Amino acid sequence: MSNTLEHSTNEPDQLSRREFTRESVLAMLAGVVITITGCGDDNSSPTAPTQGGGGGTTQDVSGSVSANHGHIATVTAAQITAAGAANLDIMGNATHPHTVSLSASQVQQVGNRQQVVVTSTTDAGHQHTVTFN
Repeated sequence: MSNTLEHSTNEPDQLSRREFTRESVLAMLAGVVITITGCGDDNSSPTAPTQGGGGGTTQDVSGSVSANHGHIATVTAAQITAAGAANLDIMGNATHPHTVSLSASQVQQVGNRQQVVVTSTTDAGHQHTVTFN
């Protein structure tokens, strides 16, 4: 019986600290994305945005910010319509700024609801990954 206890006690040691930390962070981020997606869904019937002077409507598109602590990333309808490059200040409710840069092509992809993933500037000793869908 003591062999069984020793064996079961040693099994968790097979996972290194680095692996455990990585898996824990990924699990927490998965929860954040679900929470952000759930909170940011203000559209009950979203419409596909148009570019330029089309007849449809263009809406602001919010991104999900990894390891978020108050940052808000939004590409505005005006930026999507202008179809140019954009630098977004994602400070939001955080106590420090970060900037995300999008090329004109990326702004167009965001407007078409295609996934765009970008990394913010490093401020306050860290950076964030912002995902637009």
